Amino acid sequence: MSPAPRVVVVGAGITGLTAAFTIMTRTPQVDVTVLEAADRVGGKVLTTPFAGRPVDCGADAFLARVPEAIELCEELGLDTVLTSPARRSALVYSGGALRRLPEGLVLGVPTDLDALAGSGIVSPDAVVRASADVDTTEWLPGEPSGDPLADGDESVGTLVRRRLGDEVFERLVAPLLSGVNAGDADHLSVAAGAAQIGAAARRHPSLVVGLRQQTADARAAGADPEAPVFRGIPVGTQTLTDLLLARLVAGGASVHLSSAVTALDHRLTDGGARSGWTLRTEHGVVDADAVVLAVPAPVAARVLHDHAADAAAGLAELEYASVAMVTLAVPLDRIERDLDASGFLVARGEGLAALTACSWASSKWAHLADPDVAVLRVSAGRHGDTGALELDDPELVRVLTGDLAATMGVDGPPVAARVTRWPDGLPQFRPGHLGRVAAWRDEVADRAPGVVLAGASYDGLGLPACIRQGRVAAADAARQALDATR
Repeated sequence: MSPAPRVVVVGAGITGLTAAFTIMTRTPQVDVTVLEAADRVGGKVLTTPFAGRPVDCGADAFLARVPEAIELCEELGLDTVLTSPARRSALVYSGGALRRLPEGLVLGVPTDLDALAGSGIVSPDAVVRASADVDTTEWLPGEPSGDPLADGDESVGTLVRRRLGDEVFERLVAPLLSGVNAGDADHLSVAAGAAQIGAAARRHPSLVVGLRQQTADARAAGADPEAPVFRGIPVGTQTLTDLLLARLVAGGASVHLSSAVTALDHRLTDGGARSGWTLRTEHGVVDADAVVLAVPAPVAARVLHDHAADAAAGLAELEYASVAMVTLAVPLDRIERDLDASGFLVARGEGLAALTACSWASSKWAHLADPDVAVLRVSAGRHGDTGALELDDPELVRVLTGDLAATMGVDGPPVAARVTRWPDGLPQFRPGHLGRVAAWRDEVADRAPGVVLAGASYDGLGLPACIRQGRVAAADAARQALDATR
């Protein structure tokens, strides 16, 4: 009896674990093996104890309006414990003060101009400039046939500055979108990093009107405007990846930690024909009929170098931002500012030493609430600015505490601190990114059949995007493994 077809998943972050779990549950006739270089699964999903409770070191929530993460939680039986933020509003530190973000923002773009005017975040002139966009009925130069992205893609900065002016972009859109990937929204691909804005820009000469129409369509289709934007897991996001691991092991999948792939070779039949792949690790070799590479782009580049040289070169050139997540416990009586929001973003040019955003975690999440101590998750580091990351842990905590004193009136050092560093943690999506990804995948399919690329480096950041890619990669790899053994 011939052995069952096998898919090897390289990488046990959320994408790889989802891919492996999907193969195991939806195509049980295919064996699955997971190889992970680290000594734990989860990748950038990590929860550890802090100040007496589990607090996430990375992502602490996922978008609720896209289905992938919710559906995976349902499949794992986690849907009954999901929670939503206790505080829905957020602030931005702009013009030397914390100001509440106005209602009606879509990825930072204002759709309620009265709320924008009342926020104090932008000047009256900026409100007038945004109002001019609402009155626009003809496509601007460079936007032929009603498609501002007719030539492929452009940056969020280029699009929003053209439609709404510099100030709205710099004070609202840039802090939000730059915070997502620790980059510069002036260089962020619309298609890869802000597709909702791109769709609205194609729909109407006014970006504001296009976004309003999107919202109206969603409500007409039954969307609840009061529904939570984000969901979270009270005992930590790592619960999701830990449960995936447990299900994989219980289902008979092989999961190998501390098993970095050092080489990917064609597997040959006795007659010398190519038939699948052999993956080499320092512990031995594993044969596969198909492979899912759910690893960061530089790792994929090394593995593919001898098989798809152009794709490997492109993957090696993908830029990343390094960031730190610093979790602090601060007595509430030493904080001047009432913590009446989920936290705040920071606009560029505000003169802070290192802080780029601060989540008021114990106000944001009811399960982290404490009558005496606030838990703050403070972000530092941006693409091209590694100064904060070059500080040692105590100095980084000291510098960030100084920034918190300036922004929200924190008086004195924290009573507990935890520093989590994510070197090269966030890929930067430049204009044309999705086109380059398509070309990489085409070359890999042609030159390395049976190898599938998936993960945050390709089709978007965040848990839902990575879960979606894991599902798609699983279906593709399982199909190719079955075809190869028929």
